[in-house]
Amino acid sequence: MSNKKINVAIVGLGFGSEFIPIYQRHSQANMYAICQRTESALHEVGDRFGVEKRYTDYDELLKDGEIDAVHINTPIPDHAEQSMAALKAGKHVACTVPMATSVEDCLEIVRLVRQTGLKYMMMETVVYSREFLFMKQLYEDGELGKLQFLQASHQQDMDGWPGYWPGLPPMYYATHCVGPVLGLPRKDAEYVSCFPSGTIREEMHHYYNSPFAIETTHIKMRNSDLSARIIRSLFDVSRQYRESIDVYGLKKSVEWPLIEGEPLVVHTAKKPEPEIPRKVKCPDYGHLLPDEIAPFTLGGVYGGEEGDEHLSFTQGAGHGGSHPHLAHVFVDSLINDRDPWPNAKQSANWTCTGILAHESALQGGAIVPLPDETFTD
Repeated sequence: MSNKKINVAIVGLGFGSEFIPIYQRHSQANMYAICQRTESALHEVGDRFGVEKRYTDYDELLKDGEIDAVHINTPIPDHAEQSMAALKAGKHVACTVPMATSVEDCLEIVRLVRQTGLKYMMMETVVYSREFLFMKQLYEDGELGKLQFLQASHQQDMDGWPGYWPGLPPMYYATHCVGPVLGLPRKDAEYVSCFPSGTIREEMHHYYNSPFAIETTHIKMRNSDLSARIIRSLFDVSRQYRESIDVYGLKKSVEWPLIEGEPLVVHTAKKPEPEIPRKVKCPDYGHLLPDEIAPFTLGGVYGGEEGDEHLSFTQGAGHGGSHPHLAHVFVDSLINDRDPWPNAKQSANWTCTGILAHESALQGGAIVPLPDETFTD
């Protein structure tokens, strides 16, 4: 094993703080620096985790020649600009979802990665959740048989969230349901058609000129007979938080539970009707990780008082145990000079699927193609 270590800087310390102890314990990462505009929050987190190098100015951080990679966890509108600035400064980039809020910015990041030879990874949690990894294992082992259809939903009540959230079109933040349906078969979206349904309250319409309560998108996959359906809602819809994927195969199908915390349901073909469904407790996949960070798939990363954790921890040890997988894949890709998954093109395809789905909804369900530059095959 290489003795090289990657100097990582985390930018944004709300959700981003959850990754600090993971990088600190990773044998090939050095948790080198943190960045937060609010100085009091910066020092609180820095003191808590013992990170000495601290920045309140992102541009100053990018001038630090010791930093190999930045992990961006800032508000959605900042993702593209900060990713592009980091790539131009010679830093590898991991960025929380979505990649950007425009097709143009997604494509510019793809071009910068191609020009610089640097790595970019969108840190999509669902494709490293234990539920997805379980379905992936079944698929790769041949237990599902030929895939016939996939669907996913991400429904969440965002009332009370600050800043840019009020009135956000549902599909602008759709990678949690786009990623798994494209990620399992490893296919690109070729075109989309999206229908809106319902209306959010009028005082939120003007933020994005979007009145839609729910957006439902069909995705046609490139070089495949597969299609998928995704459903997304943010406001004025009664639904418990849910990030889900259902996978329908020739031999077996797997459905996400309707209620958080219940088991998956596996359906097996050609059995007597009452025996077709079976509730299955999803296994953990910490064994895929280096020993020093495997416990993070199950345990809290803060270790503070009850209620001290970010929402993502209360939703299940870091979005279905995904956080250490994301950090490890990113670090490993830099150590071994290989593309992370999802790489820049895949991230652009997943993100543009949502952006263009909203454009389709504005046009009453018109078919909208994905840019060729986002195709990986």
